[in-house]
Amino acid sequence: MAEAVRAFGRLDCAFNNAATLELFFQSGPRDLADLEEDDFDRVMDTNLKGVWACMKHEIRQMLGQDPPEGAIVNTSSINGLGGTPQGALYSAAKASVLGLSKSVAQEYAQRGIRVNALVAGAFRTPMLESIWQKVAEETPGGTPRNVEESYVAEIPAGRIGRPEEAAEVVVWLCSEAASYVTGHSMIVDGAMTAPVR
Repeated sequence: MAEAVRAFGRLDCAFNNAATLELFFQSGPRDLADLEEDDFDRVMDTNLKGVWACMKHEIRQMLGQDPPEGAIVNTSSINGLGGTPQGALYSAAKASVLGLSKSVAQEYAQRGIRVNALVAGAFRTPMLESIWQKVAEETPGGTPRNVEESYVAEIPAGRIGRPEEAAEVVVWLCSEAASYVTGHSMIVDGAMTAPVR
């Protein structure tokens, strides 16, 4: 925070984009009863506690500015909207990011700070591509391309999103064009979850 303020003089916006699927990569998908407390702590530390810790310090900085104001966007996931089998902890963390964002938006709305959430679907990132690789390795005769194609088949838009498309949404949420938008969960998923939300 200090480095950002030194460089720019103030903090006008922040994007808390934290995610880890370390547990998935270490041991593959597992049912809830097969998970340990340490697994819970590792997933929550990055996916939820990291977002909370960043917001805590961002808000303190924004409140101390003249004028006190700012915009924060936190990354959630469509997995946090309705859960996913063998991904309970990740889904719980991302659902919690939504609750955290909406609560904080209400706390600071009259103090000039807006808080919103990007609810991300599938975007072509190294993390997503590594998931396809892992699933392919555990599927007889599977390839990352097969896994990607089966995933794309579930997206009405018929494709995986580009990271720039997510970034454009975040930039808009941080801009003055979104000055009356706070406490919002912006779902960006090519209509993947439209039938169930």
